[in-house]
Amino acid sequence: MSDDRQSVPSVSVSYAGNGSSTKANALGMRPMQERAYEKRGEQYLLIKSPPASGKSRALMFVALDKLANQELKQAIIVVPERSIGASFHDEPLSQFGFWADWRVEPRWNLCDAPGTDGGKVNSVGAFLESSDAVLVCTHATFRFAVDRFGVEAFDDRLIAVDEFHHVSANPDNKLGQHLGAFVARDKVHIVAMTGSYFRGDAEAVLAPQDEAKFDSVTYTYYEQLNGYRYLKQLDIGYFFYSGSYADDILKVLDPAQKTIIHIPSVNSRESTKDKIREVEHILSALGDWQGIDPATGFQLVQTPDGKLLRIADLVDDDANRRDRVSAALKDAGQKNNRDHVDIIIALGMAKEGFDWIWCEHALTVGYRSSLTEIVQIIGRATRDAPGKARARFTNLIAEPDASEEAVTEAVNDTLKAIAASLLMEQVLAPRFEFKPKNPANEATPGFNYGDDGYQPDKCNVGFNEERGTFQIEIKGLTEPKSEEATRICQQDLNEVIAAFVQDKTAIERGLFDQELVPEELTVLRMGKIIKDKYPELDEEDQEAVRQHAIAALNLTQKAKEVALGGDDGEKSPNTAFIEGVRRFAMDVRELDIDLIDRINPFGEAYAILSKAMTEESLKQVAAVISGKRVTMTVEEARKLAKRALTFKQERGRLPSITSSDAWEKRMAEGIAFLARMKAEAERG
Repeated sequence: MSDDRQSVPSVSVSYAGNGSSTKANALGMRPMQERAYEKRGEQYLLIKSPPASGKSRALMFVALDKLANQELKQAIIVVPERSIGASFHDEPLSQFGFWADWRVEPRWNLCDAPGTDGGKVNSVGAFLESSDAVLVCTHATFRFAVDRFGVEAFDDRLIAVDEFHHVSANPDNKLGQHLGAFVARDKVHIVAMTGSYFRGDAEAVLAPQDEAKFDSVTYTYYEQLNGYRYLKQLDIGYFFYSGSYADDILKVLDPAQKTIIHIPSVNSRESTKDKIREVEHILSALGDWQGIDPATGFQLVQTPDGKLLRIADLVDDDANRRDRVSAALKDAGQKNNRDHVDIIIALGMAKEGFDWIWCEHALTVGYRSSLTEIVQIIGRATRDAPGKARARFTNLIAEPDASEEAVTEAVNDTLKAIAASLLMEQVLAPRFEFKPKNPANEATPGFNYGDDGYQPDKCNVGFNEERGTFQIEIKGLTEPKSEEATRICQQDLNEVIAAFVQDKTAIERGLFDQELVPEELTVLRMGKIIKDKYPELDEEDQEAVRQHAIAALNLTQKAKEVALGGDDGEKSPNTAFIEGVRRFAMDVRELDIDLIDRINPFGEAYAILSKAMTEESLKQVAAVISGKRVTMTVEEARKLAKRALTFKQERGRLPSITSSDAWEKRMAEGIAFLARMKAEAERG
């Protein structure tokens, strides 16, 4: 494998590092916590903010107010696994300016208690009868307790669910069912928290009518990272290998960087089916084994240049050894010691809620099917720490091999990895606010419109540094009318984009269909996804959501293209992306929605893929995909014909099949296809 393909950062985002997200106000709250506290009076609150932004403490502030001032009897904190219960240990909040301290009686932090979830249900019952204020337990314990005592036993209490993306509206998901029942009874307050921006991934977390009752606090990755003191850059990339990953791992693993390696699940294609051997292989690739540290259980390995690496093995099947290593990693006395450990090797552990601020590189082997899981893993590397200016996430993926039977599965994994990276770009970028271009528009205070300022006769691009928000004027943009469509355009565009980039047809055609007319994806495919996702919206609102989502996706892609391909003169940190959006808007004669619809959203991803993969593999992938392509379906033809009617209303004629405009020609082909079908049916 040639070294120029070692790791292609498909995304590289720089941040200003102005320190604002780590500064506390007079009550000891960081900006995200302050934002959540402002909404403390809401009965149902959903806090969406990245790992390390301080969600646990935000909850403490909100819960203390609900207990003291909102007549709630008790607060029950529900976490997905026992280790996360430690985030809710006592905190002397009054030392930093708050009016009360956070206290949990040791007997009521059930995450620290021995025994099984079933046995702990009795403790939940005892707590409900007691006069104490706060209980912490796992999702499982809570599910059993609700089964036993019924939802009414929890009336007039606060239920706070941490890592809320574990919940789903799927009938098999007990916690989702219980929450639906709590909302229906309407006698509790609920605070839900998640670091993941795709609620429930492929499945909704709550039923839409329940979710509409929640007020959201959103704190973006951009705000979080832009406000750090030390971390200025985050790179995300994928790296393809052939053969065994253990042979290629040192091409992307730098022993000098603090790294978490997640080896593949035993059921995945990338696994050799012998996880212990895989760990041994990684250890021997790094250097000479020197034994085990008796105090911590860490493996000691000396690299060829003489450095002694301390490596925590969390894959070990021996529970006693693994627990000792796990305990050493959680040792509070070592939290600020950068040299405590160098590399952590894990399989299912060390993802969410795992706090190792020094981690500079999250290296994941094998495709992860859940976008939520990928966000959680990346979150391990995005903690702020002294001396850590740059962090990266690398996904090591097996290159598809045409000779293997599972080639289609391998191609699917590749496409999903690309989808994940496209989505991460969206998550990490500043927020977009789009508005139609009108002659009456004026500059909005707080936005910087570039060197020439606001220009009434142009489509302007403004940027608010503090909020990390773009304001972009687009000619011909449809505005949402209903409250729900407005909410989706303001808060949920990433949800829509997640559904689109994970759509197999969209990504396959966007990457490998030479004859693709971009509007078939941006207009038809995205239109269908929105119609399926939000059937309750009328057509005009569905179109507004479609336009906003495609504008966000395509402007992010164009900004990246300009930022990566432009002259790399002296740019201050954090300006490449902003300049990219601005330059793209200036380079086109007019930023209108038709122009945005004419951009293939996957064009940039293909450019990166062609650098990351061998030419031979790329051809094989293209062949696998083109081998199953259908020219047109009846459903597509109907949608094209419908768009052709709009075209006729605007232009006074139907689309022409000989037009030089590819989209007009495609609409005409749709009409012709339906006419052929009708003629064939009549002929019998």
